[in-house]
Amino acid sequence: MSRTDPTLRKGAATDSGIESGSRATARYLGGMALAFLPFVIFINDAHWLNIIAFTYLMGGLAASWNIIGGFGGQFSLGHGVFFGIGAYMTARLYVAFDLSPWITMVPIALFAALVAMLISWPTFRLRGPFFAIATLAFNEVAFVIANHFESFTGGPRGIMIPFKAGFGNMIFRDRWQYALLMFVFLAIVILIAVVLRRSRLGYYLLAVREDEDAARASGIDVLGVKLRGMALSAALTAIGGALFAMYLRYIDPPTIFNLQEVGVKFALLSLIGGVGTIAGPLLGAALIIPFENFLRAEFANSLPGMNLAILGLLMVLAALFMKRGVVGAIEDLLARLRRKKGDPK
Repeated sequence: MSRTDPTLRKGAATDSGIESGSRATARYLGGMALAFLPFVIFINDAHWLNIIAFTYLMGGLAASWNIIGGFGGQFSLGHGVFFGIGAYMTARLYVAFDLSPWITMVPIALFAALVAMLISWPTFRLRGPFFAIATLAFNEVAFVIANHFESFTGGPRGIMIPFKAGFGNMIFRDRWQYALLMFVFLAIVILIAVVLRRSRLGYYLLAVREDEDAARASGIDVLGVKLRGMALSAALTAIGGALFAMYLRYIDPPTIFNLQEVGVKFALLSLIGGVGTIAGPLLGAALIIPFENFLRAEFANSLPGMNLAILGLLMVLAALFMKRGVVGAIEDLLARLRRKKGDPK
């Protein structure tokens, strides 16, 4: 009777899966509670609420990028296109037809997903830096279109969204309401990332990232997996663009398609925090966004542009000495501590 009962083996596997799922749920809830703490602390400070709201938004956008850039290993620099689709379509439909962003958000996200699949279908045949350059070109093309398509985008003048406070308009009088909205967006995106990471599509994306040829040889539809990952990433990014438009209430091409602030920022936040991890994008946003605001305030008058130079230097140092980001550095430190604790010497 040395052979284990298959029913018992199945039950053990199920119990293990439940335990793993419970642990993931506990980590998610604990992480979100920790991320919510600054909101509670600074709820009466309008200045810090602005920074916290933008941190939550950028964390959610970085986590959206991380779905295709981190899990799928496709280093896109063109997510500003999907961000712009969400921002411009939300603003135009609200100003021209008085349509609530709550109503238009999902259709706009689906449209962004469709656009993502259409422009990614040819570019996914490229690899490495060639793919990144191709996606960067799409961002520049979108900037030119937004500048010249004045009937829809307002051209260089942009679109001003009138202030009509109300939940239905997604326009609020108090900053804490915006911060709470951005936190909900962040929590939903990270929850989607947690579920995706444990799904079949998530495993396929990881397989494609590790070895595309091996994934194809094992029967995975590599192009289909990439397209689905990009569609989901683009849809969430478009929702973030819609929230940004209603938060700022003014959008123009330099704001939406700014390469440093949008096109590259999502990727950089993930890289700093830990690309391909669940917590990495949020950690990157929590570290970089407040520090960036501090530097901008310190050097705005004395040394304009110095904040960008310092951030660039920090990112280079992080790339050199923390190749797996902050999350990887923490994991390495914990592993060393565990080894030292287990060392009999």
